[in-house]
Amino acid sequence: MQTMGIQHIRDGLEPIAVIGADMAVIGIIGTAPGANPAVFPYDDPVDFRSDDASFLQALGTTGTIIDAVTAISLQLKTAAARIVAVRINPGADTAAAVTAILGAEATRTGMWALLDAPEVLGITPRIIIIPGYTSQVENGVASITVGNGGTGYTADFPVTATGGSGTGFAGTAHVSDGVITSIEVTNPGKGYATVPTLVLTAGAGTGGAATAVLGSVANQICANIPTILGRLKAKFIPEGPTSSRAAALSWLESLPRDMNIIHPLRQDAKVTVNGSIVTKPLSPYIAGLYPRVDAENAGVPSHVVANQSINGLVGLTPLIPLDITGDTTIGMTDIENGFGIAVRGDIGVDGSLSDGGYLFWGTDTMDATGQWPFVNTVRMRDYVEIMQIKAERKYLGTQNITIQTVQAIINTMETQLAQLQRDQHIIGYKVGFDPDDNTSSELRLGDLTVGFNMEEPAPLRLLRIRSRRYAQALTDLVTDIAVQLGTLSAT
Repeated sequence: MQTMGIQHIRDGLEPIAVIGADMAVIGIIGTAPGANPAVFPYDDPVDFRSDDASFLQALGTTGTIIDAVTAISLQLKTAAARIVAVRINPGADTAAAVTAILGAEATRTGMWALLDAPEVLGITPRIIIIPGYTSQVENGVASITVGNGGTGYTADFPVTATGGSGTGFAGTAHVSDGVITSIEVTNPGKGYATVPTLVLTAGAGTGGAATAVLGSVANQICANIPTILGRLKAKFIPEGPTSSRAAALSWLESLPRDMNIIHPLRQDAKVTVNGSIVTKPLSPYIAGLYPRVDAENAGVPSHVVANQSINGLVGLTPLIPLDITGDTTIGMTDIENGFGIAVRGDIGVDGSLSDGGYLFWGTDTMDATGQWPFVNTVRMRDYVEIMQIKAERKYLGTQNITIQTVQAIINTMETQLAQLQRDQHIIGYKVGFDPDDNTSSELRLGDLTVGFNMEEPAPLRLLRIRSRRYAQALTDLVTDIAVQLGTLSAT
C-alpha cells in the first residue's frame, strides 16, 4: 500500500463512447432456383456484400434474390450494401412460394429466419423486401354470422371449415352462458371459391349454426410481418397490385397500420435484361436508396429517400403523373394516401420533380397513431435507442446505483444527443433523472429510471412561397429618377 506520493485513479465513470448502428442492412426474402445450396441453403439467413462476386455467382442467374441485389447495387455510388438473404423453396406456383415465405416461428423458416440473423451473423437487417410476393390478395372468410347459438357449450372452442375449395381457415367460437355469441376469424384462409361449411363440433354443446361470409382478405405476408419488424427494429417496403389503381387502393386499405411498414408501392420497374425490356418488382430499387442516403449522412438515418434518383430504370408501369405545383394529379393523391411513387422527370412540365430521369418520392409510414408519420423520424428513434443500448449496457452489473453512476449514464446520453444535434440530425433534446420515477424501494432492488426527450426533424414536404406585388418599389423608383435628373437632392 502506497503511503506517500501521487496516484492517478480512474474510476471508470466517465461517459462511454457511443457506437452507431448500421440501419441500412437490407434483408431479402426470395427465390434463387440455381443457387449453390451449400452457400444458400433454404431458410437460413446468409450475410454478404452486394458486390461480392463469389456470393453473386453462388446465387445463380435466376430468381428474385439476384434480381434484387442487382437493383440495389445500381443505386450505390461508392460502396456496397450489406445484404442478409433468406432463400426459400418456391414450390410449384406462387401460392406455394407464399406459404414458404410465411414459414413458421417455431422452426425459424421463411421470413422468421431473419430473426436468427443478429445472433448467427452478427448483423441485423433493417430494410426488408420480399419482391414479387406481397401484392397477392386472397379470397377467404372475412366474417361469420351466427344463426343459432345452440345450448350447453361450456367454453370457447376452435372452429374449422370443410369444402369451398380453399384451405387454412381457423376460427374461435366465443361462448357465454352455454351459447355461442360470436365466432372470431383467426385465419381467413385462402382460395375459397364458394362458402365453406363451418364445423362446430369441438364444443360440448349442440345446436350451434353459423355461416361464413367470403371476401377479399389481406396479403398474408403483409399481415404477419409486423411482429418480425418490431423485434428487429426493421422497416418493410411492400409492393401492391399494379393492374389498376382501384386494386392498389383496396390492397392499401388491408395493410396493417404499423410504423414499420413504409411507403407502400403500386408500380413495377421496367429494366433492360440482355437487350430486352422486362418488368421487375420495384422494391429493390427503392431499398437500394437507403444505404446510399445513409452513407451521404455519415451512416445516420436522419433523412428520407424522397426526391432521389433511381438508377437502372427505362420505364415504369403504371407511369404515375405528378405535378408538385397542385393537388389535382394522381401522383399527388397517391402521396396523400401514403403510397411511395416513382416518377419520370419531364423537361416540358414546370411542376415535374426534375427535367429528366426517374425519381422516387416516399416519406410516410403506415403508423396510425400520428406520432410517427415519417420514415426518417422512426428510423432515427430506432438508431438512438440502439446506440443507447450499446453504450449503457456496460454499466449493468459493473456499477452500483450512486450519484456518480447516474451522472455518468446521463453524461453518456448527453454526449450522444449533443453530437447528433450539432450535426443537425435532431432539433433538440433533454436528458434527466425524475425523482417521481425512482422510488426508494425500486432503487433498493437495483431498478433505475432515467429519460430523454428528443425531437427529430420532419422532411420538407411542402414549401409555401407567398407572391405579392410590392408598391414601395415604385415609390423608390420615382425618388431615384428625381435624384438622377436633379429635381430632388439626394439625402
